[in-house]
Amino acid sequence: MFKNSPPESICLIRLSHIGDTCHALAIVRAIQDNWPATRLTWIIGKIEEELMGDIPGIEFITFDKSKGRQGYQQLQRLLANHSFDVALCMHASMRVNPIYRMINTPVRLGFDYPRARDFQWLFTNHRIEEQRQEHVLDSMMGFACHIGVPKQVPRWDIPLSAADRAFAMKHTGSADAVLTISPCSTQRRRNFRNWNADKYASVANYASQKLGCRIILTGGQSDLERKYGRKIEYRCEREVINLIGKTNLKQLLAILDVSDALICPDSGPAHMATTVGTPVIGLYATSNPDRSGPYLSRNLIVNAYPEATRHFLGKMPEELRWGQRVRSPGAMALIQLDDVIERINRVFDR
Repeated sequence: MFKNSPPESICLIRLSHIGDTCHALAIVRAIQDNWPATRLTWIIGKIEEELMGDIPGIEFITFDKSKGRQGYQQLQRLLANHSFDVALCMHASMRVNPIYRMINTPVRLGFDYPRARDFQWLFTNHRIEEQRQEHVLDSMMGFACHIGVPKQVPRWDIPLSAADRAFAMKHTGSADAVLTISPCSTQRRRNFRNWNADKYASVANYASQKLGCRIILTGGQSDLERKYGRKIEYRCEREVINLIGKTNLKQLLAILDVSDALICPDSGPAHMATTVGTPVIGLYATSNPDRSGPYLSRNLIVNAYPEATRHFLGKMPEELRWGQRVRSPGAMALIQLDDVIERINRVFDR
């Protein structure tokens, strides 16, 4: 689309969630690396802006969905004096569709028809090439490729302040090895992604006793996450550092940066850890890790998704719609403790 000369300005739209904005950042970096003079504006969610908002060379426009209609009106005022050569409409969602019409641009580039969920195709006028069975990051990279940016090895480089790094060092200190456990995924209706707390405790006991790891627990401020943290902490035979509900996103990223590995379900921290090069032992049963797993740690994933689809849906993954979830609370029980420990040994070369 812009193979002869780069565009002067690009608007990128990806509001949420944390993992998806991490994927989107890889596309932003590819654009910056190839077209350093192009002006970039990113319409992003309020929470996600806390992690990304200080990245140099990007104008961030924040959309606060909690404000309802007022949030849309505020965004429209902010966009009134902007114009762009192209808008990369990388968020197929009913609540995002109205935003596309607010953007002054001749090109609203959206997903191909099969992936343009929630009628996104009605709000865009160009589409990326159709691809099947892609990882989410690769599907977003399709936007960059469509406008003339070559695909490249992803990079992220999210800034961390000295205070953020000091926070991480305060809790990791002189430990020879640090294993961080983020036990819970974001609570959403009919999403069952969390492994058993007792099994997390068994993993922590193994890593601390056999491998000498310092164990750090991380997570958000929900009652469920705090309950998980207390239960894991209670069943651990050695001290663990429980930071659940006690970090902001930058501090969490700093903790992940100094960790030797992260164990977590399908969740934002898996992709945050990927941005800083920390190996991720991803626990997957209700979602397909080939689509949404940690991009650089796919060899470490404990993948019970095929077993879950066979057991609960009566089909193999290749017979299902790409990305279909297993919405059964029993699915994560298919993940075996021995498999998780094997991945830990692999990371720590034991």
